[in-house]
Amino acid sequence: MKPTTYMNRSGLAIRSFGSLEEFEPSRDLLVVVDDAALEVGRVRFRPDGSPGGHNGLRSVSGALQSNAYARLRIGVGKKPEGADLSDWVLSPMPEEDEDIVVALLPELTKAVETWVSEGVEAAMNRFNK
Repeated sequence: MKPTTYMNRSGLAIRSFGSLEEFEPSRDLLVVVDDAALEVGRVRFRPDGSPGGHNGLRSVSGALQSNAYARLRIGVGKKPEGADLSDWVLSPMPEEDEDIVVALLPELTKAVETWVSEGVEAAMNRFNK
């Protein structure tokens, strides 16, 4: 699913899943986010953890009342010195950075397929870089 809310309210998109008896976030949920704390093109799967300053993850954790869900962080580069983070992440990516991220898409597709079929540990071991 892709939330239609602002990123800071991503948790609203998954609230309805929380009431499903068979839904287990630690097993069934992978949240994919851009991460301005990682260099462009870095890929980091994690099985759980804190939001780490990412407001979208904070919203998801709040909606679930838990940090126990997998996340895939895709580095989009660190904000320039003195830039406002909100303004920077909402502005168009520099073309060379966008090219790096777009080139990752086939590998990220395989990474998500690995998460689905083999779990987050296998995805971490093969695709974190």
